[in-house]
This record gives sequence, structure tokens and C-alpha cells, in this order.
Amino acid sequence: MILIALVSILFIGGIIAWIAEGWNRDWPRWVSLISIAVAALLLPSLFLLEPHLSATPATTANSWLILHSIPWIPKFGIAVLVGLDGLSLLMVTLTIFLGLIAVVSSWSEIDHRPGFFQFNIMWTLAGVVGVFIALDMFLFFFFWEVMLIPMYLLIAIWGHENRGYASMKFFLFTQISGLLLLVSILALVFANYGNTGEFTFSYFALLDANLSPDVAYWVMWGFFIAFVVKLPGFPFHTWLPDAHTQAPTAASVLLAGILLKTGAYGLIRFTVPLFPEAAVEIAPLAMLLGVAGVIYGAILAFAQSDFKRLVAYSSVSHMGFVLIGIYAWNQLSLQGSVMQMIAHGLSTAALFMIAGALQQRLHTRDMTAMGGLWVSMPRMGGITLFFIIASLGMPGLGNFVGEFLILMGTFKVNIPITVFAALGLITAAVYALYAMQQTFQGAPTQELDVEDFGAREISVMVLMMVGLVFLGLYPQPVFDIVDPVLAGLYQLTQSTPSWLGSL
Repeated sequence: MILIALVSILFIGGIIAWIAEGWNRDWPRWVSLISIAVAALLLPSLFLLEPHLSATPATTANSWLILHSIPWIPKFGIAVLVGLDGLSLLMVTLTIFLGLIAVVSSWSEIDHRPGFFQFNIMWTLAGVVGVFIALDMFLFFFFWEVMLIPMYLLIAIWGHENRGYASMKFFLFTQISGLLLLVSILALVFANYGNTGEFTFSYFALLDANLSPDVAYWVMWGFFIAFVVKLPGFPFHTWLPDAHTQAPTAASVLLAGILLKTGAYGLIRFTVPLFPEAAVEIAPLAMLLGVAGVIYGAILAFAQSDFKRLVAYSSVSHMGFVLIGIYAWNQLSLQGSVMQMIAHGLSTAALFMIAGALQQRLHTRDMTAMGGLWVSMPRMGGITLFFIIASLGMPGLGNFVGEFLILMGTFKVNIPITVFAALGLITAAVYALYAMQQTFQGAPTQELDVEDFGAREISVMVLMMVGLVFLGLYPQPVFDIVDPVLAGLYQLTQSTPSWLGSL
């Protein structure tokens, strides 16, 4: 029941934060902070759990830390089926940690309806945690929708000057892809019903669905597109720069840090294991789209003068590496994809927090109107330099480990793809150092007397810095946690031709 308690704490905390606005306008943020802290207290006990073999025959190779089921709508085979393994544990931990960062980053930023703002933050977190633990496809879709609606409201109500356009674009992309996901889930369930005579939305049962190759191919496309839109992968990425640019800081932190990771998680957990043969057929195309995202995102990042928009396009580039690693589908590339998901969550969340701090102080995101800020804000300048270096993949930091493993794993599968993807490491250095030069170096464009980072902001930045250094110097604990999951995925796909059996 600990997983249900984890989600419930976030849901209930959001409701209390909304109600608390009527008592005291400072209380909502404290309610959110306390709720996240309580949820975080549950995490150490999860890391201490001993893996046990699932009793479900389809996944006997998967080491599940927790697997719990409560009947919900038995007539249609729908249950509250939740589980936790190494992969979902890492993603849940990242979600709770960045939830803390999001609340702290918006501590003094939001004056309008702060209770409802915190409500949407908490419900977004609850929806994301639900996505990472749901093993019933209907429940998974429920949480998939829960995390999107609050994010839409965060952008539409508390966003910047062009928030209406950005929020509607985000809503249309995510809802249309969500509808495609729902149709694909139903198609999979009904196809399995035609073969077995049993209605079920259980992930474990659907892994054994004996689909015809044509049905599996087309249903797989629905899952693939829905998850790649959220990743976001080229060419379905166009909603992201607008959403990030117009979103408040906390929403940008959550969007870049964890919502994008739900797309990658969906590909790893559902798309490839449910449709291994079909995944083989599209793997070259998927990796090609990943390469296009890496290079295209980096080039467009360099072309930006808006600091937040530059960081947003850099996310398209970095998540392109994740897509490549997933469809290379071997131990190195999958380990690299998981590491990249975590490291990117930390580094990009920090950069968006820095972008929000700059906008709050200077009332602009235009880098051409900045310059020489290191003189007046040396603490912010030094911290920004650290995360800029992390983003470009400096050895010794987590981002480098992720990208290096992805390239090593992909090299075993497709050398040309690896060569073109490696160009992203060069272009990342160009746009990252360009942003640093334009913003903090050079001659000041105007006389500025602005406030530097304070203790509150420095404290959360230091936490993310420590995380990236730890991942870069000692990544083995992450691999130890996630390797049993990768072994389970291997067993699910080992009978598949081509390189899916090379894990």
C-alpha cells in the first residue's frame, strides 16, 4: 500500500494547499513543501526493499520491489494494479526531488491564486508518480491525463505574455496524442480479447497477447507516436519551445525534469516489450529521428536569443540521445538512456530555474539585453557555468556518462547513426558556451544593481550539483538498481530477431 499512500499524499496535499489559501496566502507553499517532504520520507524504505520474483509467468525475470493489485472494475478487467521496480523507483525519486525544487523555485514568484497554483503543482506530481507505477493500462492512461491538465492550467494561468497560445498548443499536442494512446490501448485490449475471450488491461496479461503481425505493427505506432510526442522527438517537438518559454519557472522545472521522461519511460516499459517484432521494424527510423532531434535541436538552440527558448531546444537535442539509446536496445545504450533521463532532469531543471531567476530580476529573457552579469551576480554566474558545462557533457558529470554509454551501445548496432549523433556533442558545446558568453561574460549592456542568488536558491542548486557530480563519478548504484529491469526486458524480447536480442 506504500505506493498508493505516496500518490495519495500528493493528491491530498494539493487539495489542502488550495484550501489553505483562504486562511493565509503563505500557507499553500508550506503545505506543498511539507507534503513533498512526507512523500520523500517514504522513499528510503523503498530503496531498502529486497527484490522478489513476480508470480506472474510473463515476467518471471523481472525483479519487482512491490506489486499490488486491488479490483476496480472487474467486469472489464480493470484493477488498481501498481508496481515498483528499479526503473520506476529511480523515476519516482527524480519526480519527488524535482517537485521539491519546483516548489522552492516558485517560493516568491507567484502572487496570483497561490493555493490553486500549488494544487496544480501537486497534482502534476501525483499524476507523474502514477504514470511510473501504474501496470494496468486503463490506470496508466488515467494518470497520463491527470498529469497533463494541471500542467495546462499552470501555463495558461501563470504563464508569461503569450501564455494563451503556448498553453493551447501544449493541450492540443498532448490531448491528441493522448487520444491516440487511448485508442491504441483499447485496440490492444480488444485484440487480446479476441484471442483469449478475456477482458483485461493488465500489463502482464497483455505482454502475452498473441497479436497478428499487422495488428501489432499498427497498434505499436499509436503507442510510439504518443510517447514520442511527450519525449519530445523530432518532428513532434514543436509544442515544447513555446510551452517552456511561456511557462512559470516551477512548470518549466517539472516539464523538463520529469514530464518529458514519461515519454521515454513509456517507450522502454510499454512500446518495445509489448510489440518487440514491430519495434524491430521501426528501430532504424526511430534512431534516425533521434539523430535528427539531436542535430536539429542543437542548431535551433544556437539560433535563439531567448534564454528559456535556448534551453528548451537543448532539451529536444538531449532527449534525441534517449530515443537513440532506447531503440539501439542493448545493455549499454539502455543504461545510458536511463542515466541521461536522470542527469538531464537535474541539469535542465537547474537551467530553467536560472532562466526564471534572470527574468524575475531583469524582466527579460533576451540574452542580447544582458551581458557582464557575472560582475553583479557572481554566485549565479558560477552556478550557471557549472550547469552549462554539465549540459554540454563534460566528463565527470552525469550527462557525459549517459551520452557516452548511449553512443557506445549504438556503435554496436549502427555506426553511421553513432557518428552523426556524436555531432551533437560538438553543437552542444557551441550553443551552451554561447549562452554563457552572452549572459554573464563580456561588457555589461547596462548599469545593473540586481540581487544575486540567496541562500534558498543556492541550497537547491547545490543539491542538484551534488547529484550530477555523484552520477558522473560513481554511476554504479544507478546501474545496480536498473540492471534487473533491463534483464527482465531482455527476456521479454530475446526471441525477437535483429538486435533486440543483443542485450
